[in-house]
Amino acid sequence: MMAFEKQAIFSGYKLIAGVDEAGRGPLAGPVVSAAVVLPENFDVPGIDDSKKLSEKKREMLFPVIQERALAFGIGMADHEEIDRINILQASLLSMKRAVEALEITPDYLLIDGKFSIDSTIDQRSVIKGDALSLSIAAASIIAKVTRDRIMADLDLRYPTYGFKNHKGYPTKVHKEAILVHGPCPFHRKSFRGVKDI
Repeated sequence: MMAFEKQAIFSGYKLIAGVDEAGRGPLAGPVVSAAVVLPENFDVPGIDDSKKLSEKKREMLFPVIQERALAFGIGMADHEEIDRINILQASLLSMKRAVEALEITPDYLLIDGKFSIDSTIDQRSVIKGDALSLSIAAASIIAKVTRDRIMADLDLRYPTYGFKNHKGYPTKVHKEAILVHGPCPFHRKSFRGVKDI
């Protein structure tokens, strides 16, 4: 999973940040992105696309990545920004914020997906990058765990929606809760399943 990083290093880049987001599909909460710069000798088994890992495995890897990475940054766009500029633009904005939150400035970005972000740093978009690039996979874990914890906190404030279980995704239980109780202040009002209620 280091092929894209090695290509960048071969091209003369030294500090490569993998960037990924979590939370494009949910009906509530923010979209959260992470940027992670790994050292060349980074060797932590088990890192993969966060969607392929159990919650327990992600939670186990989360502090290890933070400890061994050269740097990591987290960026978000909240539900109001998502409603205002749409989920794609909010996702790209949160990625930009994650890169800007890094304590060191990378000279190359590997971005999950097919879109680039607003940055003067050289970058490459990698479709399914979270399964193909180690640094993007590490970023996907940081982003996913961070967002899941935010949704667990929201569950304490709004327990009727079950955020801790479905993390805001449009499950049957979640959609039924919205029908019965109406949306909470953190629901995305531009999303189908919320805006029509």
